[in-house]
Amino acid sequence: MSLPSPAPTATPRDPPDLRFLHFNDVYHIEAGSREPIGGAARFQTLVNHYRSDAAFAGEPALLTFFSGDSFNPSLESSVTKGRHMVPVLNGIGADVACVGNHDLDFGVPTFCHLASKCTFPWLLGNVLDPSLGTNLSLGGCAKTMMLTSSNGIKVGVVGLAEREWLDTINSLPPNLIYKSASESALELVPKLREQGAEIVVAVTHMREPNDVKLATNKPPGFIDIILGGHDHYYNHQTVNGTHILRSGSDFKQLSYIEAWRKNDGNQRWLFNITRRDITRDIPEDSTTVALVENLTSALKAKLEMPIGYTAVPLDGRFTTVRRAESNLGNFVCDLMRFYYSADCAIMAAGTIRGDQVYPPGVLKIRDIMSCFPFEDPVIFLRVAGSAIVAALENGVSKLPALEGRFPQISNIVFEFDASLPAGSRILRASIGGHLIEPKKKYLLATRGYMGRGKDGYSSLLVKSEGGEAEEVVDEEHGLLISTIVRQYFMGLKVIGRWGHWGKRPGHVWGDVVEKMSEGGSVHEYASSPPPPESNRLIASSSPVDIDSDSEDSTHALPPAPLNDEHSKILARKYTNKWLVAARIAPDSVGMVDGGGNAAGWTKGITPKLEGRIVERKGNDPVAS
Repeated sequence: MSLPSPAPTATPRDPPDLRFLHFNDVYHIEAGSREPIGGAARFQTLVNHYRSDAAFAGEPALLTFFSGDSFNPSLESSVTKGRHMVPVLNGIGADVACVGNHDLDFGVPTFCHLASKCTFPWLLGNVLDPSLGTNLSLGGCAKTMMLTSSNGIKVGVVGLAEREWLDTINSLPPNLIYKSASESALELVPKLREQGAEIVVAVTHMREPNDVKLATNKPPGFIDIILGGHDHYYNHQTVNGTHILRSGSDFKQLSYIEAWRKNDGNQRWLFNITRRDITRDIPEDSTTVALVENLTSALKAKLEMPIGYTAVPLDGRFTTVRRAESNLGNFVCDLMRFYYSADCAIMAAGTIRGDQVYPPGVLKIRDIMSCFPFEDPVIFLRVAGSAIVAALENGVSKLPALEGRFPQISNIVFEFDASLPAGSRILRASIGGHLIEPKKKYLLATRGYMGRGKDGYSSLLVKSEGGEAEEVVDEEHGLLISTIVRQYFMGLKVIGRWGHWGKRPGHVWGDVVEKMSEGGSVHEYASSPPPPESNRLIASSSPVDIDSDSEDSTHALPPAPLNDEHSKILARKYTNKWLVAARIAPDSVGMVDGGGNAAGWTKGITPKLEGRIVERKGNDPVAS
């Protein structure tokens, strides 16, 4: 099928000497609900268009570059450990990839196995593993490679990563050697030129400022174009004569690149870069539709189960959680704290992977698992107040960059000034309304990932890893965040339907529900009476568990004893009373007869912002 292509911004002459396609950071293979909706099937259609449409007949074959992060985190990867992405990437026809940090989340041996199944090489030129031999890269990856275009032009490619992402990986071999990307480029690029490379492409997995550093202070044209990953947005800029491009994320965007050799004798290149959003009007590739269906069918039944209900939007956008307080972050951190009866909780914002606003209405198991896919559990530590302040300093140290280390918190209030030097940005910090005492010991709930000092959280490093933090509950005995969230909603569901059991159904979960109601950021309000049978959601007669192998895990509620119209009238009446009592604007929640937002089988949550995190510049608060 021929697809319309946006007009190029500039076409020096036709046809181009080279044609590239670039994408990075792809996690969810199914389409989303908001534009650009993405999805591997529509993405594949656009790739096929640029690779083989008649409009490109007689032009050089497409070369495809991937800048890393695919094997994790996603709903599917929590089950497949990344193997589901291999046929997807192979189907796209990548020619070369740079290793991303999340490609190593399941360990280097798993990455090596997955990479061996790929029909393209993975590059990593500046992270060396001495255990493999002298000057060999982590995972046995190549440092560079030479691609040859169908018209004979040699394209030299180097793969580079930043130091920071080594701190985000759960398990790495000891004694790794990191060489700066710039230093490695100075070593590797000339060798590519000596081998006959007529153009040099750096495929990187680094934050954009590090790509800018790579392009700076080198001769113009040293690297012709940097195709970057790790950031989840689309951007193109030119620095020191080098194009720097990142192409969005999650199969929602790609870049189509045409290159012409300049005729001025300086061996430079002119690029035309076209951004393509993967929108609903792009048809799905039938082969990929079948592949995605096959990969996801085993999970779908359980993932579509309703697990809870929110009466307010839950903000999980990266642009929120990685720079400011989030009501979703408050909700999860409160759960962590109350589950362990801790003094406070800190969670790196990179834990929240949904990158969306979850609208008022029913939450499904899919939402919970895709938002919190990581496999390290919540741990319970005893740490000094000075370590908590140091953790908060680390959390804000990289701003304005949207780093996953930014802290979401519970029972902590802190103020910071991002204009101050990193390490001295926290202006004030308190726990439970009292200033943090440096020598006092506090009980902290956090991720096991942070207890291993990842993302710069060295002050929370546990004693078993050489740090000072005392483990009260270690990783072996902790619960996953996704499990805590799911079981909390199960507790709400049980309490909502069988309140006569008392306040402690499910033992600890009865206490957690009670604490969340009384002292947390969540105020639970009973939802309206169940809507008519035709609109009623399937509800569980016992807590739903995605890990259960039982096929008979859901049961319909008993039929409503009222006729349809009478039920609707009562539903409207009681819903309006509930909204008034909850102090929620009526237009913020769908009505029970409006087609699916009501949840008569559970209580709803309304987590809110509470001023836990305050950014200041001087004495003035900064609007977020």
